[in-house]
Amino acid sequence: MHPDLVPLTAPEGIDRVEAELGTPPALGAPTPSGPGELLVVTGMSGAGKTGAAKALQDRGWYVVDNLPPRLIAPLAGMMSGGGGIQHLAVVVDVRARQYFETLVAALEALKAAGQAHRVVFLDASDAALVKRFESSRRPHPLQGDGTILAGIERERDVLEAMRLRADAVLDTSTLSARDFPEALDQTIGIGGLSALTVSFMSFGFKHGLPLDANHVVDVRFLTNPFWIDELRHMTGVDRPVRDFVLGLPDAAAFIDRYVEVLRLALVGYVREHKLHLTVAIGCTGGRHRSVAIAEALAEALRPDAITRVHHRDLARA
Repeated sequence: MHPDLVPLTAPEGIDRVEAELGTPPALGAPTPSGPGELLVVTGMSGAGKTGAAKALQDRGWYVVDNLPPRLIAPLAGMMSGGGGIQHLAVVVDVRARQYFETLVAALEALKAAGQAHRVVFLDASDAALVKRFESSRRPHPLQGDGTILAGIERERDVLEAMRLRADAVLDTSTLSARDFPEALDQTIGIGGLSALTVSFMSFGFKHGLPLDANHVVDVRFLTNPFWIDELRHMTGVDRPVRDFVLGLPDAAAFIDRYVEVLRLALVGYVREHKLHLTVAIGCTGGRHRSVAIAEALAEALRPDAITRVHHRDLARA
């Protein structure tokens, strides 16, 4: 399981999280206002909350699943004070049992404290929910000794107040697993190229091809700074080498045209829900040309997507 997708079971999970976050304040007590984005995902069991958690995690959100409502406020504090979390999503539903009844009060406490948040409610028709529970061979959490449909009806009564106050409602009745992430993106206003991460990795061909690259680019057609005495001991992150490589006649044209190719490809990757791409840029040793070009490509593509740079062979002699 990915470390950013944290499952909790109530009430056992409460003790563990309280040990890490401290005892939560009473509902309605002031909590620090965080600068990040907080998303509360709730809704009918079987409507796709687990899929939403996975989709959000793939898009870089820190996701906590099955969170008791009284822990939302202290968890939101992780977005302030240098915690490093800018996008936090919590999934809350009737699995929390009696704790779910405090969700409205917990959200009011967030509002009073100035913590911006949005509530997304996932719903589906009774027929779709019954079909999903029957195919999974799992009971509805409120079914008890009754039927699946009886459990669904009880849950609708419990969730009616949350559905009315939700900022967005997504009906998943007719959505396939393939279509769901795009529908979620549109509902909560994320997605597109801004949800995609492109990692540019420089490497040296003489040290072997990267195993996890989606694209491999050979920049050995550019003049090698290694053969220039004053540049040999430097690398592509040093200004003299960078200026030399990027000043070569074909370098600027290559960067411009390859960025256009990437932009075209990235639209397709997002459409196919592939949100992590690795582009490997190779030269002979992985210390000069590939490094400078990888840095330049990442900078050029940064307005369109999240970009990262890793120099695999930079430290090699």
